[in-house]
Amino acid sequence: MTAISPVSPDARRIWAAARGPLLIGVIILGAAIVITLLRGSGEGGSLDPRSYRPEGSRAVAHLLEQNGVRVELTDDASAVDGATLFVTHPNLIDPARLADLSRRAAATVLVAPAGGVGQVEARTRQPGCPLAAKAGAATTGGFVYEGEQRCYDSTVVRTGTVTALGHGAVFTNRDLDSEGNAALALSLLGGHERLVWYVPSAADRSQQKSLTDLVPDGWKFGALQLGVAAVLIALWRARRLGRVVPEPLPVVVRATETVEGRARLYRRSHAAGHAAAVLRQAARDRITPLLGLPAGEDPSDEIARRTSRPVAEVRTLLSSAEPVDDRGLVALASRLDALENEVRKG
Repeated sequence: MTAISPVSPDARRIWAAARGPLLIGVIILGAAIVITLLRGSGEGGSLDPRSYRPEGSRAVAHLLEQNGVRVELTDDASAVDGATLFVTHPNLIDPARLADLSRRAAATVLVAPAGGVGQVEARTRQPGCPLAAKAGAATTGGFVYEGEQRCYDSTVVRTGTVTALGHGAVFTNRDLDSEGNAALALSLLGGHERLVWYVPSAADRSQQKSLTDLVPDGWKFGALQLGVAAVLIALWRARRLGRVVPEPLPVVVRATETVEGRARLYRRSHAAGHAAAVLRQAARDRITPLLGLPAGEDPSDEIARRTSRPVAEVRTLLSSAEPVDDRGLVALASRLDALENEVRKG
């Protein structure tokens, strides 16, 4: 039986297979663009001194500038010497780096750092300490800390030059004008001419650690177990399958049914050109032994000599790569049959 190579997929098949993943990719890309546009230029985060949103801090930054404090927004905070360092999300910074920055800064203010000993609701509280006596009542809450100076029921605590607040409400546009929030914010952030306003991101912590360090130990152990299970399953399946054993077909398929089935596949996929190439190759394979030529050699010259046909005509008939339609395919089959009959009779 003549070997037939598979038909290459056409553009329609490629599109049918690829349109699903492409649609998903377009949806994801569109969602990312929408999210980016809604977030704007990044000036909308919590405690961001550029943000006019309720959770932003543009109002307190403006008050500090009016009182002669130079506010320097940064995502690096390398130059903090002699300045007040205000860290809005200290838990995103590597603890060793945060400790180094605090030692170099003249004063440090941290919002909701790790290490709290409890948690309370955010509400108006009295200072209860000399540190915030001039500010008076303010909106505080969140985490409770231990420290040298404890104010507002230990929700504002100072140890050395580092002040920790359990909640950042006093710095937000929404709550700045309530009670003594503005006075407390100015007293904490306005003690020096420079204020380094550090708004860290998740990248700050990832820069300090490798990807494997960020993966929890439980996930690593789980991945190891999955790897061992995959190896065991592969070994089990390989042993179970064993060597390849030939098996006779349960039924006999007639050659005509096979030919008709392949013909329908060619017709459905509009592969007339491929079918023509198969017919030409099959004709060459049948004619070459009749002429006593070795397999693979071009029989055009010998066929022309025996049939008195022009060599160019024979070579075109057996080797042309010109595309054909269904009608041309039928005509080609007839011409090849006629040529083979002439060779046999010659």
